Amino acid sequence: MTEKITDPAKTRKKAMDLLARREHSRLELYQKLKQRQFEPNVINCELDKLLDEGLQSDERFAEAFLRSRIDKGKGPNIILSELSQRGVDEILLSTVIASITEEEWDDLAYKTMNKKLGNEAELDYDKQLKLMKFLSNRGFTRSQIEKAKNLLKRNLTGSNENK
Repeated sequence: MTEKITDPAKTRKKAMDLLARREHSRLELYQKLKQRQFEPNVINCELDKLLDEGLQSDERFAEAFLRSRIDKGKGPNIILSELSQRGVDEILLSTVIASITEEEWDDLAYKTMNKKLGNEAELDYDKQLKLMKFLSNRGFTRSQIEKAKNLLKRNLTGSNENK
């Protein structure tokens, strides 16, 4: 069995190296450091110091994570789930998700659905079902999916009438 690394300076340096690449939640840092054979007590001590110094923040992590997932067309349900898996607490989860309005989620659902549809001008029943399942798998709520579908249908109908 390999021996645990107990040097606080090495633990801090590795944590800082990880944070230099991107924001991490406390849980992510802990798991990565533990996987690299650092002593759990030393990890916790150093992570507390990084938090006190403002170098690690679950709030900053959650905000950056939210933005990156929105840019990928992910909905609130999947983002909540992923943040929860990364150790972000319930109160912070609620705050971060609430920073995006329902209209913004609806707009994101519409844009994601429209992008998936591509240049196709028709939206038959089977295609609607596929798009709705796609958005559901992306973590959008039923309400957001319905609004996106209805807006897409209106826009397609309007553009077909203009031709």
